[in-house]
Amino acid sequence: MIAKIAPKMALAAALAVSATALHAERIVLTADAMVDVENGRLVSDPVITIIDGEITDASSGEATAGEGDEIINLSGMTIVPGLIDMHVHLTGKATDHGYRRLQISHERAAITGVVNAKKTLMAGFTTVRNVGAPSFSDVALRDAIAEGDVPGPRLFVSGPSIGITGGHCSDNNLLPEEYGLVGEGVADGPWAARAKVRRNLKYGVDLIKTCSTGGVLSKGTKVGAPQYTLEELTALVEEAHSHGLKVASHAHGTEGILNAIKAGADTIEHSSFISDEGIELAKKQGTYLSMDIYNTEYILSEGEEAGILPESLDKERQVGATQRESFRRAHAAGVKMVMGTDAGVYPHGDNANQLSRMVRFGMTPGEALRAATYNAADALGQKGNIGVIAVGASADIIAVAGNPLEDVSLLENVIFVMKQGEVYKSE
Repeated sequence: MIAKIAPKMALAAALAVSATALHAERIVLTADAMVDVENGRLVSDPVITIIDGEITDASSGEATAGEGDEIINLSGMTIVPGLIDMHVHLTGKATDHGYRRLQISHERAAITGVVNAKKTLMAGFTTVRNVGAPSFSDVALRDAIAEGDVPGPRLFVSGPSIGITGGHCSDNNLLPEEYGLVGEGVADGPWAARAKVRRNLKYGVDLIKTCSTGGVLSKGTKVGAPQYTLEELTALVEEAHSHGLKVASHAHGTEGILNAIKAGADTIEHSSFISDEGIELAKKQGTYLSMDIYNTEYILSEGEEAGILPESLDKERQVGATQRESFRRAHAAGVKMVMGTDAGVYPHGDNANQLSRMVRFGMTPGEALRAATYNAADALGQKGNIGVIAVGASADIIAVAGNPLEDVSLLENVIFVMKQGEVYKSE
């Protein structure tokens, strides 16, 4: 028996679907509109068919459903591919900065990751890239989510970041010398860097995170100063690529950005003081930039109370405005860009706040959405699998009331979240 799906079914009835109920052989999902993120356009009356968590048909018009099919009618809503944040720290909390971090064990950080993973998923982010976590706690979190033990986004994880002695992302610079502690990611010299890549690979990472400059939130590092020589970075990237792993390089300063691009890093994180030469080189090589232009607001307004050190607040005052202007310049030049927020510096779950800033500093809403979906999937090597609502892709679908191509801030209030065909949120 074939039943017609009413185009304007009452929302309350339409969303009476729980995660446990979505094990039907076939799911048919309809809505008022869908964002085609690849082309930046709105499609009316989408009809999406899902089997075993995969989209098997994506069309528009009147839908039909067979007996036993699960029907989800998102009347009055616009559907969008699940969002992707390319730079998060799920095991960190926005209220635990500076010396407060010394009180947090790796085990406690892992539990924090479970809480933050759920917040992130409920905010509409069905995939995130976790760039830096102690003791491979993000690997454990990724596997727990994949096995259904805890709810959360699909994770691509780096494990411990790799960098120089006293560096931004690898060492512990808060303790004095007599403690004799060295960060688990410290590696000096090309062969040591290769060895750390191999260690991370051994314990199950999906990518490598390194730092080619100092940073804002690390004690004693200069935000623009290069870390790692070009020789060291090239060895690290070559080793990672030889094993099929992509490399994300934290880089604020001009020279360190150039070194990371020349070495072949796949994404450059932050890119605050990128030069015209760096922009042209990134464009030529197809390197993606991931620029966290929202979190400066949290650092400068809430950072002192959250324990951020005075020297770090001073560094953020040097970086924030320049980074936003660099974002505008890079976008205008046509450099490939993804959305990366540095969630964990600010509260998890607020990730979508960055989209409106991306529009404020040069992008159209469609371009911002593409950066957070289609482009991010490409940068992850997952083009066609995630970041789109299309045949063959994972059924990662979110919904908002209204048209996000007119007002991208609507994505700060996601009211429906599906990941791999399973509904996790339906207001």
